[in-house]
Amino acid sequence: MAVIFESREAAARKLATALDLYAGSSPLVLAIPRGGVPMGRVIADALQAEFDIVLVRKLGAPDDPEVAVGAIDENGRAYVSAHAADCGADPRYLEIEKRIQLSLLLQRRSIYTPTRASIDPRGRAVIVVDDGLATGATMIAALDAIRAREPAKLICAVPVASAQGLDQVQPHADAVVCLLVPRQFDAVGHFYASFPQVDDTEVIACLSAPDDLPEVSRS
Repeated sequence: MAVIFESREAAARKLATALDLYAGSSPLVLAIPRGGVPMGRVIADALQAEFDIVLVRKLGAPDDPEVAVGAIDENGRAYVSAHAADCGADPRYLEIEKRIQLSLLLQRRSIYTPTRASIDPRGRAVIVVDDGLATGATMIAALDAIRAREPAKLICAVPVASAQGLDQVQPHADAVVCLLVPRQFDAVGHFYASFPQVDDTEVIACLSAPDDLPEVSRS
């Protein structure tokens, strides 16, 4: 399968071009950690937008934790995929998995933004960014978490997505910007020449706002 993007940053630059209509309208770019964060930083800088994260975690299948059967946000709100039961994720398993992932989310919040609250999306155009969609579960949880905070417009932005994942996500966003929907989709990383793990240090660095950014509204 042909590689399409050299790196997350290269994909982000292409995605920023596709999102150019939001430049100058004071959008808020929210990235899903960890892979979406370096992309979100590039896009926010290109659009002269404010930048933050939206914390969600995948709920993994019992026999394969890399397969998402849902996702959860840091407030404990969960999205469970229709195929969860087919993967062996019964209600008892899901409750245990939710507790595990919620604990990890709270740890991440304490690491990433220990001294401030998240930027308030209310009444704003909000662009939620990740490095790709497989099942779409994580993106759906992120979009639903932000929707509850009443943005004016909610946009999903990804370089690549499976057709099925994109179909699942679209009802949860006001607009979806996706550069590539391949006929065959195995994993997000297959579409990048360089797809290293993003560590917490890189996330924290991306979240360190330049000194000349204006003060932002926080909740």
